[in-house]
Amino acid sequence: MRIAVIGAGAVGGAVAALLNRGGHDVEVTARGAHLDAIRESGIRLGGAWGDHVARVDANEALSRPAELVIVATKAQDAADAITSNLDAISDAPLLVVQNGLEGLGTAGAASTRSPIVGGLAMFAASHLTPGAVTITTPNRLYLGGDDAAAVAGFLSVLEPVMPVTALDDVAGAQWTKLVVNQLNALPAVTGMSAQDVISHGGLRRVLTASMRENVLVGQALGVHFASLGGLSAGGLRAFAAAPYWAAQSLPLLMRRRMGPTPNPGSTLQSIRRGQPSEIDYLNGAVVAAGMRADVETPINALIVRLVHEVEQSRAFVVPEIVIARVATAGA
Repeated sequence: MRIAVIGAGAVGGAVAALLNRGGHDVEVTARGAHLDAIRESGIRLGGAWGDHVARVDANEALSRPAELVIVATKAQDAADAITSNLDAISDAPLLVVQNGLEGLGTAGAASTRSPIVGGLAMFAASHLTPGAVTITTPNRLYLGGDDAAAVAGFLSVLEPVMPVTALDDVAGAQWTKLVVNQLNALPAVTGMSAQDVISHGGLRRVLTASMRENVLVGQALGVHFASLGGLSAGGLRAFAAAPYWAAQSLPLLMRRRMGPTPNPGSTLQSIRRGQPSEIDYLNGAVVAAGMRADVETPINALIVRLVHEVEQSRAFVVPEIVIARVATAGA
């Protein structure tokens, strides 16, 4: 099948390589040194799902129509990426694999003829070298949407090449994934892996506080958190009500599930590549939703500021300074 992947970064590159290994005709979009490396040597997949060199067509924009299209750009790039590829997309179904809460709405507004399917990647992938993607934590790709035929079409091509699960409640799953994505920010601020952040007692308390704000905002808005990646609505309710010493068991559980391979998180990877991160669509989404719900989110607001400071200064912040600034912010 002809499949296009718009945005062949960590997640998109991994999916494209797996589809190529499964025998599909894949075209990807990429830019700069990453595009040059893919054209010269293919996408070099490594890590938990085995090694594979995917020789795929690669261009800055799609050069031909596709039967299925996967959008795996950063959240802030999605609208422009879809709009600039509309001729090739036409009315093909779109699978939007993206963090945050806005992906489906953005895709639907940009491509009004295509059925839209939402996707959430629970596997962790690292993309720090042009042309190379490494799976650091194997897990599932979750997808779902209102168009049953489009969902079935994506399931039929993805299930043979990677672990995939259909979702009944995409919106609830997005909120659960937003809690998981709290793991991205503090590595970006400190330069540490997600595992090392959780192992640090002070940073773990900060992470627990930011996750708790996330859950409390969702509850105030009437969100039903979907079961995803070992998290459930009941578990998150208990987490939000528990004392801090007990609530920290949740990030500790998440660390165990990550495995031993250091996970930098997507936000730190963006910073190391010198690219804008999607922090405004992660912790920033919690802040914006908190304003709507009239729930204060001082820790998430501070984390957003810290990530932007690191983006501008290119200097990581030592844990003691992070903890001191969080204390001032009201943790």
